[in-house]
Amino acid sequence: MRLPSLDNGRARELISRFAGVQVLVVGDAMLDRFIVGRVTRMSPEAPVPVVLFQSEHVRLGGAANVAHNVLALGGRASLVAIIGRDTAGERLKQLLTTAGAATDGLVEDPSRPTIEKVRIVTERNQQVARVDYEHDGDVDRTIEQEVVGRVRKLGPGVGALLVSDYLKGAITRTIVGVLVDLGRGSVPLVVDPKIPHLGCYAGATLITPNHQEAEIGTHLRIRTDEEAREAAREFRRRAECDAVLITRGERGMWLTDSKTEGAVPAVAHEVSDVTGAGDTVVATLALALAAGATKAEAAILANHAAGIVVGKFGPATVTRTELVSAFTS
Repeated sequence: MRLPSLDNGRARELISRFAGVQVLVVGDAMLDRFIVGRVTRMSPEAPVPVVLFQSEHVRLGGAANVAHNVLALGGRASLVAIIGRDTAGERLKQLLTTAGAATDGLVEDPSRPTIEKVRIVTERNQQVARVDYEHDGDVDRTIEQEVVGRVRKLGPGVGALLVSDYLKGAITRTIVGVLVDLGRGSVPLVVDPKIPHLGCYAGATLITPNHQEAEIGTHLRIRTDEEAREAAREFRRRAECDAVLITRGERGMWLTDSKTEGAVPAVAHEVSDVTGAGDTVVATLALALAAGATKAEAAILANHAAGIVVGKFGPATVTRTELVSAFTS
């Protein structure tokens, strides 16, 4: 069973409505740093490649990449997240400012570093190693209340609310509860989940587990559309949310809510890197729902956006022009 296709004219209309929509993103912000080099030999000291340094670049990651995607698609983004009192935190703020995101929602926690993932990759974009700088325990009560305060200050009047949960400490049951209360009855709340927090998301509008998360969260195997439907129904029941969109990579997506069920076939594109594709999906979903799309229409738009971003290297963004072109080419 497939969802009805989205008419090109309707798609363009919805995408045009993204302009100026305010989205509040709450979650685990991070920096993604890439050290790029050329491998010509193995180390004589250990069975590892020697990478001859060529370049280094830094990108917004995690919840910060979600906010960046909102901005690239024409929306406006406020980000509530936790950073350390360190150089990486200052760099993250600079990148957000350059992208056009507000930074007054950032909360400094001197007890933890700003989350940073350092990837060593070859000139052909093959990853050699990754080093993570993080402290992934839940934030203490004082920091949690600071986050709640920023959410309550920045949340009223937005078009959509979005949780980007990487299980690094920024998302707690209390914080999600405040977001649910803010959005209840009028503002969509989209959640990119982590399964250990499944019990925290009750009341969300739409939750987007990937294939593996859906299997773990439901204890069901997913190989076919029928199995995806059963898993989505069970996930929706356990999470107590309005709708579930399972992202299935090359097999597309599966959407289930109280009125609609169906598959969204994958959009055929050459895959370069799936890093950050989920960030693009939830950003597009939030903007589409705020723009008046049905959940099925939002899923189709997000599916096309994901098809574009996996053709790019690292955490990347999709523009409104690119997304419109996907429906006109």
